[in-house]
Amino acid sequence: MIDDLYKPVIHPEPAEGRPEPVVRIEKLSIALPEGADRPFAVERVNFTLRPGEMLCVVGESGSGKSMSANALMGLLPDTVRVAEGRILLEGIDLLTQPPEKLYDVRGRRVAMIFQEPMSALNPLMKVSAQIEEVFEAHGLLTPKERRERALKLLTEVGLPDPPRAADSYPFQLSGGQRQRVMIAMALALEPQVLIADEPTTALDVTTQAQILKLIAALQKERNMAVMFITHDFGVVAEIADYVSVMQLGRIVESGPAEDVLYSPRHSYTKKLIAAIPKLRAGVEEKTAAAPVLTVENLTKTYHLGGGLFSKKREVPAVRNVSFTLGRGETLGIVGESGSGKSSVGRCLVRLQDPDSGRVLIGDRDMALLKGAELRAVRRRIQMIFQDPFSSLNPREKVGRIIADGPIAYGEDEKKARTRAAELMELVGLDPKGINRFPHEFSGGQRQRIGIARALALNPEIIVADEAVSALDVSIQAQVLDLLGTLKRELNLSLIFITHDLRVAAQICDRVMVMQKGEVVEIGPGAAIFGAPKHAYTQSLIDAIPGREKEAAMA
Repeated sequence: MIDDLYKPVIHPEPAEGRPEPVVRIEKLSIALPEGADRPFAVERVNFTLRPGEMLCVVGESGSGKSMSANALMGLLPDTVRVAEGRILLEGIDLLTQPPEKLYDVRGRRVAMIFQEPMSALNPLMKVSAQIEEVFEAHGLLTPKERRERALKLLTEVGLPDPPRAADSYPFQLSGGQRQRVMIAMALALEPQVLIADEPTTALDVTTQAQILKLIAALQKERNMAVMFITHDFGVVAEIADYVSVMQLGRIVESGPAEDVLYSPRHSYTKKLIAAIPKLRAGVEEKTAAAPVLTVENLTKTYHLGGGLFSKKREVPAVRNVSFTLGRGETLGIVGESGSGKSSVGRCLVRLQDPDSGRVLIGDRDMALLKGAELRAVRRRIQMIFQDPFSSLNPREKVGRIIADGPIAYGEDEKKARTRAAELMELVGLDPKGINRFPHEFSGGQRQRIGIARALALNPEIIVADEAVSALDVSIQAQVLDLLGTLKRELNLSLIFITHDLRVAAQICDRVMVMQKGEVVEIGPGAAIFGAPKHAYTQSLIDAIPGREKEAAMA
């Protein structure tokens, strides 16, 4: 009997009234190198992109979504090859074109917004120079005109102070602002086709809503064909005209968004939709345990800029934040980008020093400890970082990265590497992967490596800073279940920093809402999400993409 995987569901699409396709991808197969987990990254897939339409490509990490997009852009890595198929741009097969022809296509006719703006943008170049470089690479405009056009694009994508943003480096901008810069670069040459590869994955709900609205508005204004790659069905429900669901390199279901979302017929599509976290308190309120962590009046202010002709700028990131964390409890910290939630996390583990306040683990104040004393206590509290690409050493193999912490505390290297392999398996990865480098893993897999590294020292407290933001919904559900299991078995305490209120509702015993460095509301998850008291909390709930449609799918 043929497996269900090999019987794709194709919902009927309207036969008339649609524009002619600008892109046809026909029976595309991309072969993986020998020894890979399957023969093809993409196997006999078909996509049609039409002006003014939004095609959302959905699937888990490793399903072939980004590989299909990279093939269209001519950006496939050297380790793979196109085995068969055609990619037609207005009738011209891009797979048969010489490199110089593809160079002209990229940017001018087909452009891409990449998944990780911090790694896609050059950290040593100012924003304006990077946008101007797009025109320079194609021999367009004078230097003055390039600058003017860069400022116009930054204005068009909604940056609040375009001249200041233009003269900033990427690290001086927030995640949402960096993503807007990426959109500006992609739109610079007014392409016919826009590929958006997970452009809202790491953004808070209000910024995510703004970016989705911006892309949709620009699409209509410019009548672009958009291929939007995502693992978030909330996003799909918000913006998609048509949907293609991918699994293990194949399209298993496709058709109009309403049909795929509300009447899914393939078992894999049903599984993905069932894995979407619901906005409800998924854990029962319980009696408060003895505090393992007490934070009192934590304050942190950043001092930016300053020089011979300019004053330093003060940015209050954390303002008199106080809370407790019980043993075995999960406390969620939610808020927009810039609300101070990640700054709180970094102060807790002493990656940065607070200006004032106390961080008590037992009877030890982390804010005051130094040297050997800080080192001894720090292993009790570990952090899972937001951006796995920049937090993992690209020159070290994964086994060494996970084992580094225990080795630094005197554990035998062989024992530490054995434990690293066990942790890889624990977080859902092949233990043999300890001999691979971070760049050989997908974004979601790298995040799981970060989780394994945090567990290596057997800490009492884990600070998870957007620990599942890069994961697709089914893997996200598995990791949340894993964290819940570890919490129960090891009596771990978690501080779960997230912009995804649905995830916070799923895992957190209590939730703390932050705005502009201050705590505006704190309480049990059921109370925060069921009956929010503060207007800001309600605004976060209202901004969740596809909230109403997700409720209808439940």
